[in-house]
Amino acid sequence: MVQQERAARTRESLMRAAAEVFAEEGFVPATLGTISRRAGVSTGALHFHFENKQALARAVEAASLATLHRITRQAEEHHSSPLPRLAAAGNALLHALEQDIVVRAGFQLVGPAPWRTDPLDLRGAWQRWVETLLHTARRQGALAGGV
Repeated sequence: MVQQERAARTRESLMRAAAEVFAEEGFVPATLGTISRRAGVSTGALHFHFENKQALARAVEAASLATLHRITRQAEEHHSSPLPRLAAAGNALLHALEQDIVVRAGFQLVGPAPWRTDPLDLRGAWQRWVETLLHTARRQGALAGGV
């Protein structure tokens, strides 16, 4: 159990280090050596947990998407009307983008890239959620005409 916990901590540390390096340097110039040094592990340890830089980017994006889903779920649980849901989720997402490097890097990684084989669509997920809320608000008469 101790070894599994240590492996999980190392994996988390590598993902966070990758997020920091991706946010600072961008995906293309970031190197596995820089990421492993930032995490305080060898490149061999990095390769044990992640096959390559693309796998690290996917992990950062997946963690960001999980945070986005948590934010929207909490807004839905705490607010029954669409506009308060949108305000609460928008504030929470802005806070996460400001405070959480993994979320920030995940959103920065979004977009077309030659290395992508299975892109996670963070911005699209957010946009679809917002559009659904706005359509609901319009149907309920909560939006002014023309909005």
